[in-house]
Amino acid sequence: MASRQRLNAKTIRNMKPEDRAKLLNDLRNELLRLQTQRARGTLDNPGRLRAIRRAIARILTIMNEEARKAASQ
Repeated sequence: MASRQRLNAKTIRNMKPEDRAKLLNDLRNELLRLQTQRARGTLDNPGRLRAIRRAIARILTIMNEEARKAASQ
């Protein structure tokens, strides 16, 4: 999965908007799956929750920056 690679801002900015939206959807699904595992007590890597939440926030921030930039032009 692409979420295993380094998701820094530079990588996300270089993605196409469609790819970024697909990655966001995939990360949200994975986050939901991991939250379910945490509730059941079967979560193997609790640090992964934090990494996914941060990646989601990073993607949304970049999407909002681009939307504001497009609206101001």
